[in-house]
Amino acid sequence: MSANWAKQFSEYPLVTKSPDSATRVVHVGDIAIGAGAFVVMAGPCSVESERQLLETAEAVAKAGAVILRGGAFKPRSSPYAFQGLGVEGLKILAKARRETGLAIVTEVLSECDVDAVAEYADIMQIGSRNMENVALLESVGRCGRPVLLKRGMVATLEDLLAAAECIAAKGNLDIMLCERGIRTFGTATRNTFDIAAVPVLKEVSKLPVIVDPSHACGVRSLVPVLARAGAVVGADGMIVEVHPDPKKALSDGEQSLLFDQFEAMMRDLAQYVPMALRSESCCASMAGGRD
Repeated sequence: MSANWAKQFSEYPLVTKSPDSATRVVHVGDIAIGAGAFVVMAGPCSVESERQLLETAEAVAKAGAVILRGGAFKPRSSPYAFQGLGVEGLKILAKARRETGLAIVTEVLSECDVDAVAEYADIMQIGSRNMENVALLESVGRCGRPVLLKRGMVATLEDLLAAAECIAAKGNLDIMLCERGIRTFGTATRNTFDIAAVPVLKEVSKLPVIVDPSHACGVRSLVPVLARAGAVVGADGMIVEVHPDPKKALSDGEQSLLFDQFEAMMRDLAQYVPMALRSESCCASMAGGRD
Protein backbone atom coordinates (compact mmCIF):
# COMPACT_ATOMS: atom_id res chain seq x y z
CA MET A 1 0.00 0.00 0.00
CA SER A 2 1.16 3.55 -0.72
CA ALA A 3 2.69 5.19 2.33
CA ASN A 4 0.46 8.20 1.76
CA TRP A 5 -2.65 6.02 1.74
CA ALA A 6 -1.53 4.17 4.84
CA LYS A 7 -1.29 7.48 6.67
CA GLN A 8 -4.49 8.89 5.18
CA PHE A 9 -6.66 5.94 6.21
CA SER A 10 -4.88 5.04 9.47
CA GLU A 11 -7.80 6.12 11.63
CA TYR A 12 -9.93 3.21 10.41
CA PRO A 13 -8.07 0.07 11.56
CA LEU A 14 -11.11 -2.22 11.57
CA VAL A 15 -11.79 -1.85 7.85
CA THR A 16 -8.36 -1.06 6.34
CA LYS A 17 -5.60 -3.48 5.49
CA SER A 18 -2.56 -4.12 7.61
CA PRO A 19 0.38 -6.47 7.00
CA ASP A 20 -1.28 -9.22 9.03
CA SER A 21 -4.94 -8.69 8.07
CA ALA A 22 -6.89 -10.99 5.76
CA THR A 23 -9.28 -9.79 3.08
CA ARG A 24 -12.84 -10.06 4.36
CA VAL A 25 -15.18 -12.52 2.65
CA VAL A 26 -18.85 -11.79 3.34
CA HIS A 27 -21.06 -14.89 3.39
CA VAL A 28 -24.77 -14.71 2.55
CA GLY A 29 -26.00 -18.29 2.76
CA ASP A 30 -23.63 -20.14 0.41
CA ILE A 31 -22.80 -16.98 -1.53
CA ALA A 32 -19.25 -15.78 -0.81
CA ILE A 33 -18.69 -12.11 -1.64
CA GLY A 34 -15.04 -11.17 -1.95
CA ALA A 35 -13.80 -14.70 -2.63
CA GLY A 36 -12.92 -14.20 -6.30
CA ALA A 37 -16.22 -14.65 -8.13
CA PHE A 38 -18.23 -11.69 -9.43
CA VAL A 39 -21.51 -11.53 -7.49
CA VAL A 40 -24.52 -9.96 -9.22
CA MET A 41 -27.40 -8.34 -7.33
CA ALA A 42 -30.26 -7.34 -9.62
CA GLY A 43 -33.87 -6.25 -9.51
CA PRO A 44 -36.13 -3.20 -9.62
CA CYS A 45 -35.44 0.09 -7.90
CA SER A 46 -38.79 -0.21 -6.13
CA VAL A 47 -41.04 -3.12 -5.25
CA GLU A 48 -44.22 -2.00 -7.01
CA SER A 49 -46.37 -5.14 -6.96
CA GLU A 50 -46.08 -8.86 -6.36
CA ARG A 51 -46.36 -9.64 -10.06
CA GLN A 52 -43.68 -7.11 -11.03
CA LEU A 53 -41.20 -8.37 -8.45
CA LEU A 54 -41.74 -12.11 -8.98
CA GLU A 55 -41.49 -11.72 -12.74
CA THR A 56 -38.23 -9.80 -12.33
CA ALA A 57 -36.84 -12.23 -9.74
CA GLU A 58 -37.40 -15.18 -12.06
CA ALA A 59 -35.77 -13.36 -14.99
CA VAL A 60 -32.65 -12.21 -13.14
CA ALA A 61 -32.20 -15.62 -11.49
CA LYS A 62 -32.41 -17.32 -14.86
CA ALA A 63 -29.78 -14.94 -16.26
CA GLY A 64 -27.35 -15.59 -13.40
CA ALA A 65 -28.01 -13.13 -10.57
CA VAL A 66 -27.66 -14.63 -7.10
CA ILE A 67 -29.15 -11.77 -5.05
CA LEU A 68 -32.41 -9.88 -5.64
CA ARG A 69 -32.50 -6.14 -5.03
CA GLY A 70 -35.70 -4.21 -4.47
CA GLY A 71 -36.67 -1.16 -2.47
CA ALA A 72 -39.52 -1.50 0.01
CA PHE A 73 -38.76 1.86 1.62
CA LYS A 74 -37.68 4.55 -0.86
CA PRO A 75 -35.90 7.81 0.08
CA ARG A 76 -36.96 10.13 -2.74
CA SER A 77 -35.87 13.67 -3.50
CA SER A 78 -39.51 14.74 -3.86
CA PRO A 79 -42.06 14.06 -1.10
CA TYR A 80 -44.63 13.54 -3.86
CA ALA A 81 -42.75 10.69 -5.54
CA PHE A 82 -43.47 7.01 -4.86
CA GLN A 83 -42.10 6.18 -1.42
CA GLY A 84 -42.34 2.39 -1.59
CA LEU A 85 -44.76 -0.22 -0.23
CA GLY A 86 -43.09 -0.48 3.17
CA VAL A 87 -43.66 -3.70 5.09
CA GLU A 88 -45.87 -5.05 2.31
CA GLY A 89 -42.90 -4.69 -0.01
CA LEU A 90 -40.73 -6.64 2.42
CA LYS A 91 -43.29 -9.45 2.43
CA ILE A 92 -43.26 -9.56 -1.38
CA LEU A 93 -39.44 -9.76 -1.31
CA ALA A 94 -39.68 -12.68 1.12
CA LYS A 95 -42.06 -14.47 -1.23
CA ALA A 96 -39.64 -13.95 -4.10
CA ARG A 97 -36.87 -15.51 -2.01
CA ARG A 98 -39.01 -18.55 -1.26
CA GLU A 99 -39.91 -19.05 -4.92
CA THR A 100 -36.50 -18.40 -6.51
CA GLY A 101 -33.87 -19.04 -3.84
CA LEU A 102 -32.38 -15.60 -4.38
CA ALA A 103 -31.03 -13.78 -1.35
CA ILE A 104 -32.50 -10.33 -0.64
CA VAL A 105 -30.83 -6.92 -0.38
CA THR A 106 -33.04 -3.97 0.50
CA GLU A 107 -32.52 -0.52 1.94
CA VAL A 108 -33.20 0.51 5.53
CA LEU A 109 -33.83 4.22 6.08
CA SER A 110 -34.00 4.64 9.85
CA GLU A 111 -32.52 3.08 12.96
CA CYS A 112 -36.12 2.61 14.09
CA ASP A 113 -36.71 0.19 11.19
CA VAL A 114 -33.55 -1.90 11.44
CA ASP A 115 -35.08 -4.80 13.37
CA ALA A 116 -38.15 -4.96 11.12
CA VAL A 117 -36.11 -4.91 7.89
CA ALA A 118 -33.62 -7.45 9.30
CA GLU A 119 -36.49 -9.94 9.72
CA TYR A 120 -36.82 -10.05 5.92
CA ALA A 121 -33.49 -8.96 4.44
CA ASP A 122 -30.34 -11.02 3.97
CA ILE A 123 -28.32 -7.85 3.32
CA MET A 124 -29.08 -4.43 4.79
CA GLN A 125 -28.43 -1.62 2.32
CA ILE A 126 -27.40 1.83 3.52
CA GLY A 127 -28.17 4.27 0.73
CA SER A 128 -26.03 7.20 -0.33
CA ARG A 129 -28.20 9.72 1.51
CA ASN A 130 -27.67 7.85 4.78
CA MET A 131 -23.96 7.09 4.54
CA GLU A 132 -23.25 9.60 7.33
CA ASN A 133 -26.30 8.76 9.47
CA VAL A 134 -24.32 7.60 12.49
CA ALA A 135 -27.32 6.33 14.46
CA LEU A 136 -28.35 4.14 11.52
CA LEU A 137 -24.79 2.92 10.94
CA GLU A 138 -24.45 1.90 14.56
CA SER A 139 -27.83 0.14 14.47
CA VAL A 140 -26.93 -2.01 11.46
CA GLY A 141 -23.62 -2.67 13.18
CA ARG A 142 -25.59 -4.46 15.88
CA CYS A 143 -28.24 -6.15 13.72
CA GLY A 144 -26.39 -9.33 12.75
CA ARG A 145 -26.89 -8.95 8.97
CA PRO A 146 -24.31 -8.15 6.28
CA VAL A 147 -24.36 -4.52 5.16
CA LEU A 148 -24.06 -2.97 1.69
CA LEU A 149 -22.75 0.55 2.31
CA LYS A 150 -23.19 2.95 -0.59
CA ARG A 151 -20.83 5.88 -1.03
CA GLY A 152 -22.46 9.26 -0.42
CA MET A 153 -23.12 11.57 -3.34
CA VAL A 154 -20.28 13.93 -2.37
CA ALA A 155 -18.29 11.62 -0.10
CA THR A 156 -14.56 11.04 -0.34
CA LEU A 157 -13.18 7.52 0.04
CA GLU A 158 -12.01 8.54 3.48
CA ASP A 159 -15.61 9.48 4.34
CA LEU A 160 -16.80 6.09 3.07
CA LEU A 161 -14.28 4.18 5.17
CA ALA A 162 -15.15 6.29 8.22
CA ALA A 163 -18.78 5.24 7.80
CA ALA A 164 -17.73 1.60 7.47
CA GLU A 165 -15.67 1.94 10.63
CA CYS A 166 -18.80 3.11 12.50
CA ILE A 167 -20.52 -0.15 11.54
CA ALA A 168 -17.49 -2.31 12.33
CA ALA A 169 -16.99 -0.64 15.71
CA LYS A 170 -20.35 -2.05 16.80
CA GLY A 171 -19.22 -5.59 16.01
CA ASN A 172 -20.28 -6.12 12.39
CA LEU A 173 -17.39 -6.67 9.96
CA ASP A 174 -19.62 -8.10 7.21
CA ILE A 175 -19.58 -4.89 5.19
CA MET A 176 -19.48 -4.36 1.42
CA LEU A 177 -18.43 -0.97 0.07
CA CYS A 178 -20.39 0.29 -2.94
CA GLU A 179 -19.15 2.77 -5.54
CA ARG A 180 -22.32 4.25 -7.08
CA GLY A 181 -21.07 7.44 -8.67
CA ILE A 182 -20.55 10.89 -7.19
CA ARG A 183 -21.80 14.35 -8.08
CA THR A 184 -19.43 16.45 -10.15
CA PHE A 185 -19.77 19.29 -12.66
CA GLY A 186 -20.81 16.81 -15.37
CA THR A 187 -24.43 16.84 -16.51
CA ALA A 188 -24.55 14.23 -19.28
CA THR A 189 -24.98 11.45 -16.72
CA ARG A 190 -26.80 11.26 -13.42
CA ASN A 191 -23.52 10.92 -11.51
CA THR A 192 -19.84 10.44 -12.34
CA PHE A 193 -18.61 6.86 -11.98
CA ASP A 194 -15.38 7.02 -9.98
CA ILE A 195 -13.78 3.98 -11.58
CA ALA A 196 -10.46 4.62 -9.81
CA ALA A 197 -12.24 4.23 -6.47
CA VAL A 198 -12.53 0.47 -7.01
CA PRO A 199 -8.80 -0.41 -7.19
CA VAL A 200 -7.97 2.15 -4.50
CA LEU A 201 -10.51 0.62 -2.12
CA LYS A 202 -9.31 -2.88 -3.00
CA GLU A 203 -5.78 -1.85 -2.06
CA VAL A 204 -6.46 0.05 1.16
CA SER A 205 -9.52 -1.80 2.53
CA LYS A 206 -10.05 -5.40 3.56
CA LEU A 207 -13.74 -5.21 2.57
CA PRO A 208 -15.38 -6.39 -0.69
CA VAL A 209 -16.19 -3.67 -3.23
CA ILE A 210 -19.44 -3.60 -5.22
CA VAL A 211 -20.23 -1.27 -8.14
CA ASP A 212 -23.61 0.23 -9.01
CA PRO A 213 -23.53 1.10 -12.72
CA SER A 214 -27.22 2.05 -12.74
CA HIS A 215 -26.90 4.99 -10.35
CA ALA A 216 -23.43 5.79 -11.62
CA CYS A 217 -24.83 6.97 -14.96
CA GLY A 218 -28.63 7.03 -14.87
CA VAL A 219 -28.70 6.08 -18.57
CA ARG A 220 -29.80 2.56 -19.55
CA SER A 221 -27.50 2.26 -22.57
CA LEU A 222 -24.39 2.99 -20.49
CA VAL A 223 -25.06 0.47 -17.72
CA PRO A 224 -23.51 -2.61 -19.43
CA VAL A 225 -20.24 -0.90 -20.34
CA LEU A 226 -19.85 0.55 -16.83
CA ALA A 227 -20.60 -2.87 -15.36
CA ARG A 228 -17.84 -4.30 -17.53
CA ALA A 229 -15.46 -1.54 -16.43
CA GLY A 230 -16.19 -2.29 -12.77
CA ALA A 231 -15.57 -5.98 -13.26
CA VAL A 232 -12.32 -5.44 -15.15
CA VAL A 233 -10.81 -3.14 -12.50
CA GLY A 234 -11.43 -5.67 -9.76
CA ALA A 235 -14.87 -5.16 -8.21
CA ASP A 236 -16.26 -8.14 -6.32
CA GLY A 237 -19.73 -7.71 -7.78
CA MET A 238 -22.39 -5.27 -8.85
CA ILE A 239 -25.89 -4.16 -7.98
CA VAL A 240 -28.00 -3.23 -10.99
CA GLU A 241 -31.58 -2.20 -11.71
CA VAL A 242 -33.82 -4.40 -13.88
CA HIS A 243 -37.52 -3.92 -14.61
CA PRO A 244 -40.08 -5.73 -16.82
CA ASP A 245 -41.30 -2.43 -18.30
CA PRO A 246 -38.97 0.49 -17.45
CA LYS A 247 -41.24 3.04 -19.14
CA LYS A 248 -43.87 2.29 -16.49
CA ALA A 249 -41.45 2.06 -13.54
CA LEU A 250 -42.42 4.15 -10.52
CA SER A 251 -38.78 5.07 -9.96
CA ASP A 252 -35.51 5.03 -11.93
CA GLY A 253 -37.00 3.70 -15.15
CA GLU A 254 -34.45 5.55 -17.29
CA GLN A 255 -31.58 3.49 -15.88
CA SER A 256 -33.35 0.13 -15.53
CA LEU A 257 -32.49 -2.68 -17.93
CA LEU A 258 -35.05 -4.81 -19.73
CA PHE A 259 -34.78 -8.55 -19.16
CA ASP A 260 -33.09 -9.25 -22.48
CA GLN A 261 -30.62 -6.42 -21.91
CA PHE A 262 -29.71 -7.82 -18.51
CA GLU A 263 -29.24 -11.29 -19.96
CA ALA A 264 -26.97 -9.90 -22.71
CA MET A 265 -24.93 -7.99 -20.12
CA MET A 266 -24.46 -11.12 -18.03
CA ARG A 267 -23.19 -13.05 -21.06
CA ASP A 268 -20.76 -10.23 -21.81
CA LEU A 269 -19.44 -10.09 -18.24
CA ALA A 270 -18.74 -13.81 -18.20
CA GLN A 271 -15.95 -13.16 -20.73
CA TYR A 272 -14.06 -11.03 -18.23
CA VAL A 273 -14.65 -12.43 -14.74
CA PRO A 274 -15.76 -15.69 -13.11
CA MET A 275 -19.43 -15.26 -12.26
CA ALA A 276 -20.81 -16.38 -8.91
CA LEU A 277 -23.35 -19.19 -9.25
CA ARG A 278 -26.13 -20.30 -6.97
CA SER A 279 -25.61 -23.78 -5.56
CA GLU A 280 -28.48 -26.12 -4.82
CA SER A 281 -27.74 -25.89 -1.11
CA CYS A 282 -27.81 -22.09 -1.34
CA CYS A 283 -31.20 -22.13 -3.05
CA ALA A 284 -32.55 -24.53 -0.44
CA SER A 285 -31.25 -22.52 2.50
CA MET A 286 -32.62 -19.26 1.14
CA ALA A 287 -35.98 -20.75 0.19
CA GLY A 288 -36.34 -22.20 3.66
CA GLY A 289 -35.23 -19.03 5.40
CA ARG A 290 -37.07 -16.12 6.99
CA ASP A 291 -40.56 -15.19 5.86
